[in-house]
Amino acid sequence: MSKMAKHEDKFFHPKDTLDKFFEVGILIKLLDGILQTISGLALLLIQPEHIAEWAHKLTASELAEDPHDFLATHINHWANGYTKSMATFAAIYLLSHGIIKVVLIFEVMRNHLWAYIALIVVTAGFIVFQVIHLTEKVSFGFIFLTVVDIAVIYLTIREYKKQKALRDAKPQAEE
Repeated sequence: MSKMAKHEDKFFHPKDTLDKFFEVGILIKLLDGILQTISGLALLLIQPEHIAEWAHKLTASELAEDPHDFLATHINHWANGYTKSMATFAAIYLLSHGIIKVVLIFEVMRNHLWAYIALIVVTAGFIVFQVIHLTEKVSFGFIFLTVVDIAVIYLTIREYKKQKALRDAKPQAEE
């Protein structure tokens, strides 16, 4: 086997339509992980009082027109109650989720079998959290993420089985 062929075996290459859906799903998860990581870092760096200032500046003209504007009053109410402990919790949550997703997606893209299993377990955990959150408050963002996560789990299981079968068949083919 040439060096090039060995190198190509180490990376995921979609071959059919479901493979392409799998690739799109994990790329959505990768983008989500990157955004969560960046957001977590931002929450560690930006002081809550600055967020309140920005919220007031952002909503000032709207509240001047309509002092009871639903969205502007809610943004200000949230920003005024936003504390350092809330920022720290949110930052840790976002950083941990983001970094885990990014690492697992890269390892799946590098075709490491352990990463497929880890991605399935971690994504199932996210689904449990999202469903609990949805029972408390309906969020179209969480509904979308949950549907994508369910599809990603299905496609990850499918791809894991395919990759495992290929690996299990290789030693016999080389004999």
